[in-house]
Amino acid sequence: MKKKLLAVLVCPLCKGPLIHKSREKILICQKDKLAYPVRNGIPVLLDADARKID
Repeated sequence: MKKKLLAVLVCPLCKGPLIHKSREKILICQKDKLAYPVRNGIPVLLDADARKID
């Protein structure tokens, strides 16, 4: 994923920063403890597709 895109992406719930985990193909919001999938290089920032993380 491009660094410019990552710089402008935020969590849709809290508007906080997202951390990109390229191996797992996810974006993580540490505040809400949610992981958003990245499918075919496109981040899917929908509540329904997010999963809780520890």
